[in-house]
Amino acid sequence: MYTRRFILSSLAGLLGSAAVPSWADAASRKTPPLPGRKPVPKAASKMPPRPPAVVILDPGHGGRDPGAIGVTGTEEKDVTLSICQSIRQALAGRSDIKVFLTRDRDSYIPLPSRVAFAHERHADLFISIHADAAPNKSARGLSAYTRAEKATDDFARRLADRENQVDAIYGFDAHATDKQTAAILIDLARRHGHNASLAAKRRIVTGVGERVQLLDNPMRAANFAVLRSPALPSVLIETGFLTNPHDEKILRNSKSRAVLARYLADQIAPVAMDLREA
Repeated sequence: MYTRRFILSSLAGLLGSAAVPSWADAASRKTPPLPGRKPVPKAASKMPPRPPAVVILDPGHGGRDPGAIGVTGTEEKDVTLSICQSIRQALAGRSDIKVFLTRDRDSYIPLPSRVAFAHERHADLFISIHADAAPNKSARGLSAYTRAEKATDDFARRLADRENQVDAIYGFDAHATDKQTAAILIDLARRHGHNASLAAKRRIVTGVGERVQLLDNPMRAANFAVLRSPALPSVLIETGFLTNPHDEKILRNSKSRAVLARYLADQIAPVAMDLREA
């Protein structure tokens, strides 16, 4: 079975970025030992330390895009940034995980730029954090999405359409780069990325669901633009409904957000470690 790292390395080679390492080239030019003289054995070299798993946290919306608005005026962009910052803080003491945020202040970042940010840092896992809104004020609870061409239901489809329209509304077409990237995507990388995303979603929802309220059918799928990188395991988490008074009360409270972030961090960490080994 091919590993994810093998597939990505092969893909890089197809793009012409594979070069002979300098150490390999130097080794090929070493002078052979003189006849009759035994080579001096070298001390066994130590294995280099494994690099930390790279987790990208993506606080949804920001800047001129407030996202969902709660019943008392809470803005989604503030909730998502706070939760992501708290997750980063919860994981800060670990040397085996490195966390980056796509935004660390109230700024507008186009959706493709968020994904590009993750690729530039060779991410193992991409987690986009959001807070939901619904016409039905009784809807509440956490849910998680992975990408699918066909949404699990009309609600998921409308949610993805609303999120994807943000860039068009604010001057950036999220679909513009699809044709440019399509040529480098291969089916094997897509399957690995999709399966890893599904496994990550399942573990996060199952683990967090033991501690927080979940939406009915919390494991969902929709065609979110921010989840369209096939080789990168990606999950979009809706932390609750700002249009529900109970959920909004939780999400607008800094202590409650910090607790939720801790629960999420507890699940994100093992997922990231598994992906690093893949």
